[in-house]
Amino acid sequence: GFSPIYVAVLRCSSSASSRALHRTTDHVARSPPNRGPRKCSTAYLCRSVSRLNDPAEKPKGNVISRWLETAPPATFTVYCVTAAFSAYFCMYGFRKPFAVGKLPGAVSLPWLGSLDLKTLFILAQVLGYCSSKFLGIKIVSEIRASRRAAAILACILVSEIGLVLFGLLPGPYRAIGMLLNGLPLGMIWGLIFGFLEGRKVSDFLGAGLSASFILASGFVKSVGKSTLDAGISEGWMPSLVGLMFAPALFLSVWLLAQVPPPTKEDEAARTRRAPMDAASRRAFFRAHAPGLVALIAAYVVLTALRDFRDNFARELWDALGYGEKPAVLATSEVPVAIGALTGVALMMAIRDNRRALLATHALMATGAALVAGSTLLFQLGTIGPMPWMIAVGLGLYMGYVPFNCVLFDRLIATTGSVATAGFLITLADAFGYLGSTTLLLGKSFGQPKLAWLPFFQGFSYVGAGLCLVLFGFSAAYFARAKRATITA
Repeated sequence: GFSPIYVAVLRCSSSASSRALHRTTDHVARSPPNRGPRKCSTAYLCRSVSRLNDPAEKPKGNVISRWLETAPPATFTVYCVTAAFSAYFCMYGFRKPFAVGKLPGAVSLPWLGSLDLKTLFILAQVLGYCSSKFLGIKIVSEIRASRRAAAILACILVSEIGLVLFGLLPGPYRAIGMLLNGLPLGMIWGLIFGFLEGRKVSDFLGAGLSASFILASGFVKSVGKSTLDAGISEGWMPSLVGLMFAPALFLSVWLLAQVPPPTKEDEAARTRRAPMDAASRRAFFRAHAPGLVALIAAYVVLTALRDFRDNFARELWDALGYGEKPAVLATSEVPVAIGALTGVALMMAIRDNRRALLATHALMATGAALVAGSTLLFQLGTIGPMPWMIAVGLGLYMGYVPFNCVLFDRLIATTGSVATAGFLITLADAFGYLGSTTLLLGKSFGQPKLAWLPFFQGFSYVGAGLCLVLFGFSAAYFARAKRATITA
């Protein structure tokens, strides 16, 4: 009945003995009431260590998890970034390839008028994705770590079924397949980030994970375009591309499932993370409502702009004269990823959580200013189309990426609350994609004749201005926020 104690002692090295001892003590403290208290004396532990010298007495466990628990920080970081990056990168193979198709045609909607089919399919997927985020507020916040991997794979299976329906159904009815495709995918980010949050290296882990959605969208669209060029129809291309990415995704999720939980040292640096029920979620939000509302409002604007640029990248590049260069969809995102992620990774150098939180606000505000400034320079003819698209993308992701990793992780550590960043990320995402849906509807029905490029330029100014104001308010609020006294 004491094998967990043996395992903890066995894993100890001179550098990890404190961590293992804490786990041993925690296990004893959690003894089921019906078994009575477990005896754990110094003498017993000594006898346990001597028994472990016999190979026959050593318990069997997951080799990779045991290795990661004693691995150097650099090795642990590389492993986690590789697994998380690969998993989310491959998820995009199920989400974005359809958007590279032209999908011609239109449908007449009662009381709303005509809507082109591509916009209809994008709206259907975004509605499913947005609904998934609202469902994820509960699911991602409450799910146990042992069930995360299975939940990710279940979400991928449902999304692939939606893509098969997209190929089977005719005309506008394909929107049903896209709705089903988006419905589970919105929870995957929060589930993956749950493996990474609450650690001393979470800033770097989050930056590595965030690289996936910057690079993946253009890459999977390039794969989708190549599949179309090979003769596959626009209806069946998305499901085929999804299957291409499935093996690598399954392997990546399995590797993620081997990551051990945060150590005591991690908890001391970043506050303990634990599942949150409805009462704890409400209490946390009410305690920090003014700052959180400002941040979520800014994220709504950023998500709408970022999603518009992503979903209609082909139309924007066509308008800029790059219609015959499909590789630009992927190559233009490389400098964007390098710039945005370098800024986020630098936050790891700031140990004080409050200072890091304020520095993150400064990074996001700089991104908003870059969006407005580069748009103005492009319209004045000072910079060309390629530098403008890269600069706008960099500015957007300088504001967008921190929400998905470092911002909420540092916010929780600053406030000292026992919580989970997955809850805050999913909450912000839910309203963010609601904003993205609203922007698409406004463009489609409010200004249907306005070209994509002028619409994007105009909203870039409005969005950047709003974000600057909201980031300033949030920074002022959290600069004065008091740290909670942790009792649990």
